[in-house]
Amino acid sequence: MKRLFAIICLGLALAACDRRPAELRLEVVPPEEAGLDEARLRSVDSLILKGIEDGVMPGAVISVVKGDKIAFLKAYGNRQLVPDTLAMTTGTVFDLASLSKCVGTTLAVMQLVERGRLSLDDKVSKYIPGFEPWRDGGETEDIDVRQLLTHSSGLSPYVNVETVAGRYGEPCPDSLMRYIAREVPRNFEPGTDFMYSCLNFVTLQNIVQSITGERLCDYVQREVFGRLGLEHCCYLPQERPEIMPLVAPTTVQADGLPPLGVVHDPLARRLNGGNSGNAGVFSDAYDLSVIAAAVMNGGEILGRRVLAPETVELMSKIPYENKQWVGRALGWDAESSHSSLKGSRSTPKRTLCHTGYTGTSMVIDMDRKLALILLTNRVHPEDDGSLRELRIELADLIW
Repeated sequence: MKRLFAIICLGLALAACDRRPAELRLEVVPPEEAGLDEARLRSVDSLILKGIEDGVMPGAVISVVKGDKIAFLKAYGNRQLVPDTLAMTTGTVFDLASLSKCVGTTLAVMQLVERGRLSLDDKVSKYIPGFEPWRDGGETEDIDVRQLLTHSSGLSPYVNVETVAGRYGEPCPDSLMRYIAREVPRNFEPGTDFMYSCLNFVTLQNIVQSITGERLCDYVQREVFGRLGLEHCCYLPQERPEIMPLVAPTTVQADGLPPLGVVHDPLARRLNGGNSGNAGVFSDAYDLSVIAAAVMNGGEILGRRVLAPETVELMSKIPYENKQWVGRALGWDAESSHSSLKGSRSTPKRTLCHTGYTGTSMVIDMDRKLALILLTNRVHPEDDGSLRELRIELADLIW
């Protein structure tokens, strides 16, 4: 009876955030039907509630996807503490921060590769005029698309937003790209090392825009989110009034209020106006579950295809062209120094993962077809605390 009640509650939670016909929704199943240990999953509650009690985050939503089904979906705590307290729900929409790199920019880039409009070997200068190569004395080496996707380009991690905004105003997307192309340091020979950089994905954004002739956010909304039938996954949620009541706030500002529906990342917000390759996607757990299921199932779910199986396989591999200690797949982490969130029990080299600064993360074990999605707004009401240990413990519980 207890198990039946849990399944009913989970189904009601999904129905509350998704009004699509049943045949167009991921099926909800009990954990043991998906081959998961229900006893281990019960420990998730105490782990998350302790994190809330310790002030690591105000609340959280967790989804566990097995194959093409959701085996666990639950909300904890509150989505908002200032100015009023609002309870977290499974339909809460979060600022995904850098998880946008995976579910937005990367999927767009891989579609263009699949369609023959872009090659991983293409030099960035083919699409971004004046894009400077790496130089060491008289030696030069151009940066290519693969190196942007794997954070092996050598581009510096970020820009000084105040400096760029002071020089060009804000937003200034074209000037930002020129600044990255001509002035940002190239710190090592491309392909030989790893340096995580938001500027790689701003550059990829501009490559997508150069090829398609439209904004990244518009292309992704139609060709990625639209193809998968996602209802709450979007850029610029302030332009979507039906989504705004669901959005979790971020850090309280000087006026005592937290922003809603405005991307937290300063580069994406101030310099790129919310249409940015490094951040800017907002989503709930259900829509991310659909993306995870599509990736695990060769690019297709519920009769909707976003990538071909061969493209997903390519995306999932650490490229042999890079030095192997780079450890990054295309757009996703796999075995780099940033990949601890996948825990100790996932499949080596076949588990994709990524985090977002605001408190989001996704882990996808391609061999086991098992995905873990953790969504929090840990930056609310204040930007402090770390989810590193909680993410590792959670992954070890699920796997």
